[in-house]
Amino acid sequence: MPGKIYNISIAGCGKVAHIHARAIKNIPNARLAGVWSRTPATAKGFAAAYKTKPYSGIKQMVLENESDLVIICTPHPFHRQPAVEAAEAGANVLVEKPLASDLQDCDAIINACKVRYGKLGVISQRRWYEPVRRVREAIDAGKIGKPALGAVTLLGWRDKMYYDADAWRGTWKQEGGGVLVNQSPHQLDLLLWFMGEVDEVYGIWKNLNHPYIEVDDTALAIVKFKSGAIGNILVSNSQKPGIYGKVHVHGENGSSIGVQTDGGAMFIAGMTGVAQPPVNDLWSVPGEEEMLKKWIKEDTESFGKHDPVDYYMQCQIEDFLSAIEEEREPAVSGDDGRRVVELFTSIYKSARDNAPVRFPLKHEPGLDGRQKLTGNW
Repeated sequence: MPGKIYNISIAGCGKVAHIHARAIKNIPNARLAGVWSRTPATAKGFAAAYKTKPYSGIKQMVLENESDLVIICTPHPFHRQPAVEAAEAGANVLVEKPLASDLQDCDAIINACKVRYGKLGVISQRRWYEPVRRVREAIDAGKIGKPALGAVTLLGWRDKMYYDADAWRGTWKQEGGGVLVNQSPHQLDLLLWFMGEVDEVYGIWKNLNHPYIEVDDTALAIVKFKSGAIGNILVSNSQKPGIYGKVHVHGENGSSIGVQTDGGAMFIAGMTGVAQPPVNDLWSVPGEEEMLKKWIKEDTESFGKHDPVDYYMQCQIEDFLSAIEEEREPAVSGDDGRRVVELFTSIYKSARDNAPVRFPLKHEPGLDGRQKLTGNW
């Protein structure tokens, strides 16, 4: 007897939505049931390209096509409205990263899903990269003892053309931040996945070489984790032409493990591909030091067997559908997405106050809503 076919709708028809549409096409037990956009003409064109139906309203779309899942692909400043409407109409919700640009929007989305007992997830498809999973499995197996030191490095470049592409980019009022909000969530999610809950953050941000935007193009932070571990974050859009993204974990037994998630140049949805395969670039677990060459070879060969942009998105959507089927939380939950927002929000707050920030963060008007037009909050 054939299993259930899940109806998936997409809200927002920009560049990243095409990745989701292609991924859905490759999932045997899923179909793209409909699309919605803030611009009706865009929805019509997108629907025609993927042979589905355009809708003028989220609730109408969910009820008419019986959406099991709505994937939110609007720009992140506009996640709240379609996510809440989809949840209130009875759909499960999967949101592109970040969950939102402020904690108030995060909580509105989370609460809307809880009220209707819907599942909520946030896109972080790098968790399915083979070398990323190798790091997590090594931590779970105790190969490095307890994680003692975690480090994120994300160096890349965004030019004026990138910021001019959409009116909301590069502004406090709409984008809600810069490299921390838009480019860093994948690596920040991995750091939290590897290291656990945060206790305290001290951070600073700067705009080094993008005078035509209001927001950060570079940020640094020192993190204290509740486990007693410490961490370091260095992220930047000011390094031309774009270098790499790395997440490293050093253990209490002196062993170190890590992954280069992004290499060559930073990925831009709909504009560039994945330049280099993700690989483990650091591994000093006793008895496994020589495994790096083998893994790099295997992962490089695997990288060429499928389109990595679509494939890993497909992996996360499939996990979400399994979570519905198995009545469990998705691998990347709404709470996971909120933790990322709480982390980058704490860096902005710390920079503003020139002081460490203790967790959990409390709602603060002007911080949560990013009601600021300059860096001087």
